[in-house]
Amino acid sequence: MDPKLVSTVDGNTYILSDNRGDMSAVAGVATGLYSFDTRFLNQWALTVNGERLNLLAVDELNYFETRFFLVPGAATHYVDATVSVIRHRSIEGTFNEQLIVLNHDKSPVTMRVRMDIGNDFADTVELRRDGGGPRQGRTSVRVDNDGLRLTYERESFVRETIVTSSEPAAVDERGMTFEVTIGPHGSWRTTLRVDAVLRGAHGRDVRANLASHRGRKRPEMRRELEEWLDSAPELRTDSDSLAVTYRRSLIDLGALRYSTWTYRERLPMAGMPWYMTLIARDALISCLQAISFTPQLSVPTLRLCAVGHGTLPDDFREEDPGKVFYEVRYGESAAFEEQPQAADFSAADTTLLFVVLLDEYERWTGDENLVRELEYETRKALAWIDQYADLTGRGYVAYQRRNQRCGVLNQGWKNTPDAISYRDGRLPGYPLATCELQGYAYDAKLRGARLARQVWDDPAYADRLEREAADLKDRFNRDFWIADRGYYAVALEADGTQVDGLTSNIGHLLWSGIATEEKAAQVAEHLMSDRLYSGWGIRTLASDNHRYNPIGTHTGMVWPFDNALIAYGLRRYGHDREAARVAEGILTAASCFDGRLPGAFAGYGRSLTRYPVTLPRIGSPQAISASAPLMLLRTLLGVEPCAGHLSVEPAVPETIGLVELLGVPGPWGRLDAVAHGRLPVPG
Repeated sequence: MDPKLVSTVDGNTYILSDNRGDMSAVAGVATGLYSFDTRFLNQWALTVNGERLNLLAVDELNYFETRFFLVPGAATHYVDATVSVIRHRSIEGTFNEQLIVLNHDKSPVTMRVRMDIGNDFADTVELRRDGGGPRQGRTSVRVDNDGLRLTYERESFVRETIVTSSEPAAVDERGMTFEVTIGPHGSWRTTLRVDAVLRGAHGRDVRANLASHRGRKRPEMRRELEEWLDSAPELRTDSDSLAVTYRRSLIDLGALRYSTWTYRERLPMAGMPWYMTLIARDALISCLQAISFTPQLSVPTLRLCAVGHGTLPDDFREEDPGKVFYEVRYGESAAFEEQPQAADFSAADTTLLFVVLLDEYERWTGDENLVRELEYETRKALAWIDQYADLTGRGYVAYQRRNQRCGVLNQGWKNTPDAISYRDGRLPGYPLATCELQGYAYDAKLRGARLARQVWDDPAYADRLEREAADLKDRFNRDFWIADRGYYAVALEADGTQVDGLTSNIGHLLWSGIATEEKAAQVAEHLMSDRLYSGWGIRTLASDNHRYNPIGTHTGMVWPFDNALIAYGLRRYGHDREAARVAEGILTAASCFDGRLPGAFAGYGRSLTRYPVTLPRIGSPQAISASAPLMLLRTLLGVEPCAGHLSVEPAVPETIGLVELLGVPGPWGRLDAVAHGRLPVPG
């Protein structure tokens, strides 16, 4: 996302504006007021006497509250400015903006204050894919009771934007004008209120009777934020940048939560600008990365994934019985099934990660009740692995697009069309079994076995799952290993041909535990080689592969969450220095972004750039990146639940110094983890 854009958010209602507070095509194609996958404002531009305002400062008070300090006219007028403007913006269920105009002169001043208002009611899915296009419905604008009502109608799909002012205004179809006279050293103010309405049956807002969607006031929201922060362990450290990153990560995870229409508990959203909804893969991985710090985030995620598991085969949605969905959307294209996102199942990893998270949650909390509650759905998920995911008959989880009109070609976390390739750049055929999916399946079977034995009292089922996991590990290490290269193939084609691209996917095999000890050592060498490790982090694709592109989404960029899982895997196999080096690179990168890691950044070598380079198209904040520093902290401190107790085996780089994590939650209550950074880490 363009770093010059300013965000304000409450749930999945959010604003993106330029640093003056304006939303318009000039300010940026992504600017606007959004809610439930529809843009409700794309024009919100303030002028004084016909002139746009210029920025003095932006004060981001909280994620739901922002102030802009501005002056009218060109930049050359700053020195002699006698008028200034404050825009105090907040989202409290509705979007409220207080305009304050201050006269700093000893004489009265008369001026025209104008807010230009407009909307296209664009669908966020379409905006992400092609910038939006002509709407198929009908848009109307009406001046109504001293306010402005913008309406979009397409059959039963009705969205409205209603704008009102606390002070009298001359309202026309393009906005509101205020003729203002301010006395010497006086001020004038008005509050503009914007309601984003989703009409349902009988013309009522579909959220009207939902307690979870009743507007909260700022004091309540501030209190909720403090309670969220207080629930996490306290971090004390010699590293100021790590402290900033830790707090920023927790705040962003708290901000990126929302309630669906049907589920009251707040769930993690993927992130800005186009994924302010539940993306199951992102939610599950975010919860896994944050489990040692905010385990409560996992409960609603697991429950909704369980409720939303597949029941029938459906090629349009790529649904199967027991399969966990990928994405839930509420916009126009989903409503009219132009896209499958109303309930999209086009991910091969979410079902496996669901089982992994459920077990990890129980290990960190001791909450067996949730495991019992979700037993049926977990068994269905484990059954999906063998009954539906083995598309080639070779015993591996594979995927192939079934929705030929608008389905996703690659259905692992690297889901761009060119994400999986041979070393020479050729693209493979389908069905395709990527290596990390087999690791997830192996881990899911072992974890399912643990739950079956310890909670469900089904030792026979546990024994079967363990046998299947052992068999999968043996076959995988035979079929995926490229002996003359010393690493695992990124994928197998349907006939068993090894796709020999060298990618970060092999690091996930260490996280899941499917690699053998001997092979893991060779994998670690490849991961830390100059071909994959940039100095900031591990690239998605090695630099000597034909399709390598340092700014390619999955062909060379560095993803923080990818690195966090890999660092954990490196420590799992005893490669402590390598894990610390990966963590140090990512955490140093975070300090360059003021503690807020973007979804990904360029794969340029650290020797080439003094700071990591990101791209405007990359989202920020993203839950999956906000939770990555938490996983890295867990890895460096070596905190693990062990038979109801907290184990601490630190391997902290000397560059970080002292790290104290106070009040780590678990069945043990709250315990502290303390470490002194003594591990030398090469640059």
